[in-house]
Amino acid sequence: MKTNKLMIMGICLLCTACGNKGKITYPEAERQDVTDNYFGHEVADPYRWMENDTTAQVAAWVEAENRVTDAYLQKIPFLKSLNRRLTALADYEKMGMPFKKGGKYYFFRNDGLQNQSVLYVMDSADMEAPDALQRMQKAEVFLDPNKLSDDGTVALTGVYFNKTGTKMAYTISRSGSDWSEIYVMDVQSRQLTGDHIIWAKFTGAAWHGDGFYYSGYPQPKEGSELSGINEGHRVYYHNLGTPQSEDRRITIELDRRHPQRFYTAATDEDEQWLIIDEDGADNGNRVFVKNFNWKYCYDVSLAEDFRYRHQVVACIGQTVYMLTNEDAPNYRLVKIDLSAMERIPFGQKGGCPLITKTQYVDVIPENNAVLSNVQLIGGKWVAIYGQDASDHAYIYSMEGKKEREIQLPTFGSVSFSGEKKERGCFYTFTSFTFPAVIYRLDVETGESVKFRTPQVAFNPEDYICEQLFVTSKDGTKVPMFITYKKGLQRNGKNPVYLYGYGGFNISLTPGFSPYRIPFLEAGGIYASVNLRGGSEYGEAWHLAGTKMQKQNVFDDCIAAAEHLIKEKYTKAGKICIAGGSNGGLLVGAVVNQRPDLFGAALPAVGVMDMLRYHLFTIGWNWAPDYGTSADSEEMFKYLYAYSPLHNIRNDGTPYPPILITTADHDDRVVPAHSFKYAATLQASNTGNAPKLIMIETKAGHGAGKPLSKVLESQTATWGFAMYELGMQPKWE
Repeated sequence: MKTNKLMIMGICLLCTACGNKGKITYPEAERQDVTDNYFGHEVADPYRWMENDTTAQVAAWVEAENRVTDAYLQKIPFLKSLNRRLTALADYEKMGMPFKKGGKYYFFRNDGLQNQSVLYVMDSADMEAPDALQRMQKAEVFLDPNKLSDDGTVALTGVYFNKTGTKMAYTISRSGSDWSEIYVMDVQSRQLTGDHIIWAKFTGAAWHGDGFYYSGYPQPKEGSELSGINEGHRVYYHNLGTPQSEDRRITIELDRRHPQRFYTAATDEDEQWLIIDEDGADNGNRVFVKNFNWKYCYDVSLAEDFRYRHQVVACIGQTVYMLTNEDAPNYRLVKIDLSAMERIPFGQKGGCPLITKTQYVDVIPENNAVLSNVQLIGGKWVAIYGQDASDHAYIYSMEGKKEREIQLPTFGSVSFSGEKKERGCFYTFTSFTFPAVIYRLDVETGESVKFRTPQVAFNPEDYICEQLFVTSKDGTKVPMFITYKKGLQRNGKNPVYLYGYGGFNISLTPGFSPYRIPFLEAGGIYASVNLRGGSEYGEAWHLAGTKMQKQNVFDDCIAAAEHLIKEKYTKAGKICIAGGSNGGLLVGAVVNQRPDLFGAALPAVGVMDMLRYHLFTIGWNWAPDYGTSADSEEMFKYLYAYSPLHNIRNDGTPYPPILITTADHDDRVVPAHSFKYAATLQASNTGNAPKLIMIETKAGHGAGKPLSKVLESQTATWGFAMYELGMQPKWE
């Protein structure tokens, strides 16, 4: 493969003879003679060199592209006022649900524009007082992640207390990377213990005794930290006060046999049970448990079939309670009595004892709604069901008898924080025009009281949110939420921001973001469509959007856009399609297939090269949803037929304006996907609309991004969308 130095052509941003917005001259990206052979089919990959994203050649191209994009964005006349409006909307106090550890309450709070939220602590008596909310304002800072870096790019990603609440382990991420570091703090002194774990990934800290379990990888080769394939995920036990080099490897037999799988550890509240998950072989996982009090202390396998998902939610005595979709596509809660395991000597166990599904006893049986989560709080089961892509919450007795529904304000999303022995708990509810409100709940009486309502600089009563059902190409009914300002006319002229995901069994339930408000204020419609591939209607809905059914996802999205046009909410060319990660793939594929529908496109951190995605970091883990180009000729052809990178038209078909976004520290969907996609777009004959890419520095896949960077990226993407859709908003 050639390694000639990239020649950056002169950047002429505006040609006044080419219309109001001008024709852009993009940095020239070298095309190299690289091809791959898939089952006898030759496929060119001229920008393969971009996969090595640490080279000077790539750095020069990135710098040049960012200059072009920045110059274009600065032409947007309302960009600065949009940034001021977004900043004002983001500038409100955000508070997380309190949670109790070691007799004290902890909670996260952001005073408005802090880059990272701060962890606070207060006495339990203060939280239980009638004026608890006022007392929270005077709570003591426990850990401020804003002091971990000068620019806010070190994020606190998790906190994990031991049983007594005397020690806290916490994980951090640097510059948005998935790599984690673990530190330990003594709660009373607030001093670090000196324990420091590196090269951890996809992990928390599961306490037991004087140490904790965590997951990590062997140290990667220099230069491949952010792009090299991740293999050899392992669970270790770390004893406090000892070096990481002495940590005990727990999953040695499993991870030796299966280097391309995930192994994660958890312990129950009482630190009596160890739960090991094995994931990454199919759509489901295997689960092993061990009771530390058993005389013969070995693992017991609770679930072996990788086609199904299983999650241990509670351990009481010798009984384990587990959420599973085995023989229940909409999930059920089962209990498993393991008391007999304690009496089986090592010599008679015959390897790891296996519990079969015949030993599962239903506690909460499957029903027509999707049981998405179950928590044990105050001796009751608090169950969250998904019904038509919206959460509903119920309280059940320990025996599984439904006692009452927790009435929620409207369709939205709910989450709970509580302990298994305390009847009082907190929960948050949010929807598209409903910032996260915190409630207190007594699970015994069902009494629910509003605890805290955030104060955001907009009036939710000015907006309407409704749910529509659109008919996809094969007749499937697909739900979609739309939000807009009261008084909107269905005249076929309204701009629409259409957002979707459609993959990995993830449900897209309603939630609030202040960054959508300026678009709504300016007369836009925000549409969130629940595509197949998610979990909105259980495993069948998920599987209908995977592998050789993936086209269903794109058809659903196209049907949503066509429905909005047919019902005169908007018209072709007035829709901005947006999505991130797997949603970025959605945007790329749908724009290739129906460019005529859209007036703008925002693919973020997208999976764009469907032939090589599995060769980087944890891409191999996406194979159950996508399949790979190595599986079979049939699978290769299917992927090749919709891969965003490989299906960009080059025949003069006009594409909408496109702003691609990615980040230099994205080690989940490596930026090479977006680099190659952008270079191909810019070199293809798809009309004169801008095809831009914005590459953030010291940022990753999205999690942990400091607020300052969030505001920058939100200003750019919403500004681009509104500008290209012909909107002329005014906020001042």
